[in-house]
Amino acid sequence: MKREKIKTLLLSEGTDREVLVKGWVRTKRGGKNIVFIALNDGSTIKNIQVVADVSGFDEALMKEITTGACIAVRGLLAGSEGRGQDVEIRAESIELYGKSDPETYPLQKKGHTMEFLREIAHLRPRTNTFGAVFRIRHALAYAIHKYFNDKGFCYLHTPIITSSDAEGAGEMFQVTTLDLGNVPRKEDGSVDFSRDFFGKATNLTVSGQLEGELGALAIGEIYTFGPTFRAENSNTPRHLAEFWMIEPEMAFYDLDDNMDLAEDFVKYLIRYALENCSDDLDFLNKMINRDLLERLDFVINNDFIRTTYTRAVEILAASGRKWIYETGWGKDLQAEHERYLVEEYFKCPVILTDYPKVIKAFYMKHNEDGKTVKAMDVLFPGIGEIIGGSQREEDYEKLRTRIQELDLPEKDLWWYLETRKFGTAPHSGFGLGFERFVQFVTGMANIRDVIPFPRTPKNAEF
Repeated sequence: MKREKIKTLLLSEGTDREVLVKGWVRTKRGGKNIVFIALNDGSTIKNIQVVADVSGFDEALMKEITTGACIAVRGLLAGSEGRGQDVEIRAESIELYGKSDPETYPLQKKGHTMEFLREIAHLRPRTNTFGAVFRIRHALAYAIHKYFNDKGFCYLHTPIITSSDAEGAGEMFQVTTLDLGNVPRKEDGSVDFSRDFFGKATNLTVSGQLEGELGALAIGEIYTFGPTFRAENSNTPRHLAEFWMIEPEMAFYDLDDNMDLAEDFVKYLIRYALENCSDDLDFLNKMINRDLLERLDFVINNDFIRTTYTRAVEILAASGRKWIYETGWGKDLQAEHERYLVEEYFKCPVILTDYPKVIKAFYMKHNEDGKTVKAMDVLFPGIGEIIGGSQREEDYEKLRTRIQELDLPEKDLWWYLETRKFGTAPHSGFGLGFERFVQFVTGMANIRDVIPFPRTPKNAEF
C-alpha cells in the first residue's frame, strides 16, 4: 500500500477506506482500552488522530510509542466524533521505525524558548512553530522563481567565490587553501597569494549584483537567488553571517521602473503566502505575533508612498521625537526612523529615493544635483528597510571617476567597467534579503529563527 500524506488525508472527502500514514508522534494519551496518538508527518501543521484499540496490539510495542517516536500506521480512515478534526485513523497495524527515549527527548509538550530551540536546531523543525516557518520559507522560495519565470526573467547563477567586494565594505570571509600554520610570504612580508588555489586573494561573495548586471546587459532581465556572506561581527536579531539574497537586474529600467517592479514583487509574494500557507500563517498569528495577518494585509492593500530621503529627514526633524540614533541630512536612517515613517507618519509602506551619494555604493547613478544618487529603499512596518536598490551608473567615465574617488581597486573591477565601454545601456536592480522577508511574513522576532541552521559570530553548529 502506498503512503499518503496527512495533509491530503485531512482534506479527504472519502472515508471508510484503508490508508497508510507515516510520521512522528506528537502526543499519546488514553487508558487501558483505547489510545489516541497525534501523528504529524511535516506536510501540514495539523496532526491526524490515530485511534488504537489496546487489545489488538502488543503491550511492549504500545509502551514504546512515545512522543518523538517514528511510526507507520495502517488502518481505516473514518469520520471523527472528536472536536477539531473531521477524520481519524482507526489503527489496524502499527510499525515502529524509531524509538524516542521519553527521559531524554528534548521536545516535550511544554513550551520551549526560542533560545533553547536554537541549541537543538537539528530537532526544532519538529515543533509546530518551525514546521510552519520552514514550510512558508519553501513556499516563498517557489513563488520567487515563479514570479520571475512568468515575467520572462532568466535565473542567473552568479559565483559564490569571488575576488571583488560588491559593497566595498571589506567585511568578507576569505577563501584559501594555504596552510595557515605556514603561510607563504613575499619579500615584503605580505601573503603570497600566487601560491593559493586561485592565484589571488578570494572571498565568499557579499552579493551577486555586479555579475548580475553583466547578465542583464546581454540577456535583458535576470535574477539571482543564492547564498551570500558577511563577516560582520553583529550579534543582533537582524543579522546573519550567511543568508540568501534575491537580486534582479534589468536592462532599460529606470528608477521608476525599478520601484514598480519591487512593489509588485513583494505584494505578489505576500499574496502567494496568504493563499497557499493559510494554516501555518493562522497558527503564527495566534501563537507568535497577533498583528501578523493585519501587517500582511497592510502591505498588499496599500499603494506604496514614494518620497525622497531629504523629505524623510525633514519629517523626522519635525516629529518632536527623541531618537536613539541622531538624524540629519547625510546620515543613514535607522530602523526606528524607517518604522516611524511607515507606521505613524504615512501609515503605509514607503519607498525612499535620492539618497546622499556619500552613504551609498559606488555603482549608483548620480542625480543632476551632484549630491544624491538614484537609489531606492523599500520600508515595511515592523522591520524598516526590506529592499535596497538603484539605477546603476551606465556611463564609463562617471563610473570610473567614482571608483577612483573611493579608492577602490580598479584593476579588480576592469570587467565591470568594460561593460560600459561596449554597448552600455540604462539599467537598474535591487536586492531583497530572503531571511528578512521571511521574518516579516512569519512574524518571527529573530532572523536566526527563519533559517534552518543560522550562522552567526562564534556559532557554526550543525
